[in-house]
Amino acid sequence: MAAADVVDAYMEALPRGGRRVGQGEWGVTLDEEAAGGWPLDVGLRLADGLLRIQAFALGADERINPWNFLHWNRATRMIRFSCTRSGDIWVHADMPANAVDERALDRLLGLVVEGALAARSAMAPDERG
Repeated sequence: MAAADVVDAYMEALPRGGRRVGQGEWGVTLDEEAAGGWPLDVGLRLADGLLRIQAFALGADERINPWNFLHWNRATRMIRFSCTRSGDIWVHADMPANAVDERALDRLLGLVVEGALAARSAMAPDERG
């Protein structure tokens, strides 16, 4: 099965559904309850022989030291954190299109979401007082 067909089928099977936003492009949103206080939008794009998955984790904030997230890249597998010039934190991953199957897609998508939620959790206010 072609990578685009795998992603289409996967998105259609999600409980709350995903969406196709263009040729070779999809999106899925986790609601605020599941995503650390505000919705998490995850984009998928199939181009140039790669499936890229990315999620906006955190907006620029003076409390955020982006270098800490870049240091996390040493401990991650398959995903990585990046920082825009303005200080926004993103999580992304790439997979060769010929390696895309339902299991690999589910794993990589889960790791991107997990990374974004870890970033949000690390920056959440300390509720212990």
